[in-house]
Amino acid sequence: MPKGNGKAIAQNKKARHDYFIEETYEAGIVLQGTEIKSIRAGRINLKDSHARISRGEVHLINMHIATYEQGNRFNHDPTRTRKLLLHRKEIDKLVGLTQQQGYALVPLKVYIKNGVAKVLIGLGKGKKKYDKREDLKRKQMKRDVDRAIKENMR
Repeated sequence: MPKGNGKAIAQNKKARHDYFIEETYEAGIVLQGTEIKSIRAGRINLKDSHARISRGEVHLINMHIATYEQGNRFNHDPTRTRKLLLHRKEIDKLVGLTQQQGYALVPLKVYIKNGVAKVLIGLGKGKKKYDKREDLKRKQMKRDVDRAIKENMR
């Protein structure tokens, strides 16, 4: 099964707007307590999250997983730092790539694959404002062309 396939739970649409995504990596997430139940319920937000490499480990920072309503004392901190599970070769490669200026590790999507929560991490190079404006113009022009074609088909 290719990377990124599975039952999508949450997507970070802003990431593709803010970064040129050059490579993607599939990683497992180390969860605790009732976090998987909240993820399966779709109560997760990737909006302001990012990944960081420290001491040979990759950590996902600021990903919000809402507390589970029936979790009582076993509930978790919603924005705690979570460890990501990647192969050593992938981590070593990412260390070298993220040392370059302008590169960041951005979570793109969280999904369930074979009953396990996975996150799709993208190696992204930051876009400048003019790049973002150009992308928006291109997207709007494509939308207008598609709409015109659809109107002519009627």
